[in-house]
Amino acid sequence: MESLKCLYRYGMGPSSSHTIGPHAAAEIFKERYRSASHCRVTLYGSLSLTGKGHLTDVAVISGLDPIKTEVVWEDKALPYHPNGMKFEAFDKDNTLLGDWVVYSVGGGAIREEGERGGDAYMVYTQKNMQEVLDWSHSEGQPIWQLAYESEGDELKEYLEFVWEKMQEAISSGLSTEGVIPGKLKLPRKAMDVMAGARRLKEDEGKSGIISGYALAVSEENASGGYVVTAPTCGSCGVLPAVLYYLHHEKGHSQKSIINALATAGIVGNIAKKNASISGAEVGCQGEVGVACAMASAAAVQLMGGMPTQVEYAAEMGLEHHLGLTCDPIYGLVQIPCIERNAFAAVRAISAAEYALLSDGRHRVSYDEVVLTMGRTGHDMSTLYRETALGGLAEVFNERDKSKGGTVSC
Repeated sequence: MESLKCLYRYGMGPSSSHTIGPHAAAEIFKERYRSASHCRVTLYGSLSLTGKGHLTDVAVISGLDPIKTEVVWEDKALPYHPNGMKFEAFDKDNTLLGDWVVYSVGGGAIREEGERGGDAYMVYTQKNMQEVLDWSHSEGQPIWQLAYESEGDELKEYLEFVWEKMQEAISSGLSTEGVIPGKLKLPRKAMDVMAGARRLKEDEGKSGIISGYALAVSEENASGGYVVTAPTCGSCGVLPAVLYYLHHEKGHSQKSIINALATAGIVGNIAKKNASISGAEVGCQGEVGVACAMASAAAVQLMGGMPTQVEYAAEMGLEHHLGLTCDPIYGLVQIPCIERNAFAAVRAISAAEYALLSDGRHRVSYDEVVLTMGRTGHDMSTLYRETALGGLAEVFNERDKSKGGTVSC
């Protein structure tokens, strides 16, 4: 498995696969063809169908700046992955200097066809959760220790940076009011939800407080702010909300939070390696579902659970999101994405508490649920894989048409 630095990335929202990945690809292409007079970028599949709402054109143009860039939208998908891009560089006489086809495969990662991934960052010999549990049992160590044994103590410094940026997103989101950019004109709710939750008794306000933290990050992301992929931008509010709640409301130490980030990262990495975290490839189960698994596992660890209970919580967090579609209205990372983060954060705490009531033994493993998630995603119609052509997006568009409105993703 890859380094956790490849899972936790800090960058511009609202979508890791639609903004962070394309922006990174554009910067690489610019370095190759700095002498170019102009460039053309063709966006395929999901990048085309939801790219305007996801600010993909903004991401590639800014990555190629100051080279003049034309963006072409091509709805058909390339065979390798739904998030395909073709970069072309031209001189002043319009002669092609070179081109590059690359794919944004989820979580901000980019890959050429046939490429296995960042081989230089393959630092874990374990390929699945069972191998992680076997290591934990044989070494008598918690799961988080595997991250430091595999990546070195410098990983702690990176995870401290990740935690700092997660907290900044929550702070900014809770202090900002107004309307989220986009034709939905969706008002921010995090501040109001948090204020309402604070008026309730502790037990009654628990879900509201966790939701408020998740909404804060997700609204920052939807506004094009900077967030940490966990594992993606679209699901970036779940893990920070759970960790922030357990740190600031329940008093868990900074050190324990950093260790929980390591455990959550391993859980996310397993899903990324053995299935996918790309909404365009497997639907939202790969984004919010995996985020819930990560947060559930982190919460159990913080609450004193054993490795088997950590695995059980992760299994429940993902299992109960199986089949979740990615059908963003107008192609915006707003409805249903923002509220989904809040509900998944609350569910993560519930999964953690449930796992702690058990001895960790259960019939279906996290590895089996990850395998199921991957198969379910590939069986899912493309209408429900980040194309904004089906589900809520379709129904909402039909309502718009019945009112005589114009529809554009």
